[in-house]
Amino acid sequence: MTILDRFTTTDQVAVVTGAGRGIGAATAVALAESGSDVVVSARTAGQLEEVADRIRAAGRRAVVVPADLSDLDAVAGLAHAAYDAFGRLDTVVNNVGGTIPNAFLDTTPDYLEEAFHFNVTTAHALSVAAVPLMLKGPEGQKSITCISSMMGRSAGRGYLAYGTAKAALAHWARLAASDLAPRIRVNGIYVGSVMTSALEFVAGVPEMMDQLETKTPLGRVGEAEDIAAAVVYLSSRAGQYVTGKLLEVDGGIQAPNLDLGLPDVSG
Repeated sequence: MTILDRFTTTDQVAVVTGAGRGIGAATAVALAESGSDVVVSARTAGQLEEVADRIRAAGRRAVVVPADLSDLDAVAGLAHAAYDAFGRLDTVVNNVGGTIPNAFLDTTPDYLEEAFHFNVTTAHALSVAAVPLMLKGPEGQKSITCISSMMGRSAGRGYLAYGTAKAALAHWARLAASDLAPRIRVNGIYVGSVMTSALEFVAGVPEMMDQLETKTPLGRVGEAEDIAAAVVYLSSRAGQYVTGKLLEVDGGIQAPNLDLGLPDVSG
């Protein structure tokens, strides 16, 4: 086995949530290119079909499951969809998530709970459903990867709900890694600014794009494939001695690189 062989996931089966576009789509295609069959899920069927076509073009099989992934039964059902279609499950990528920034006084308890549900509880529901099926399959690489954010390890105005949820997801990965060792590895990725649909509004504002780029040590906004490559590493034999860790794939930033311009609170 060469060192490059270690970065393959040949004949493994993966589930990727939020796979209709952005990081999820890039990750699903990257796993296919490294050798996996992939179950992809998101809300929009048309986007998923486009991703599935790219998976098939890479020579692998794809199953499309349009679903509202805030529904815990729907997200848990993805594990069974993978096992029913392919007879095994090796890789779970908990990518679905996100929360719109909000001022502190506009962040109601319900808003905070929604952020936690969408970013953390959904990941837990899928993983709890997946683990028994992963353990039934053949010995080999079994991996869960959670897509967190650098806002889960730093502080910035307006990100209270999002950052709290992403911090919780990161620590969930550490704790789950302890629970599931040695059979299943669990890791996460602290993602920096990546040019996905979430940043489309920024792309059209030169001053905001300049902030993102100049405040990032590597001088650019990330690409979805930067994160997908890290997922392939963590899911493959190359990452077989890594568990309970959070990779920082963020261009080197140590603090938020976009000021939302929220004013000080006032009475």
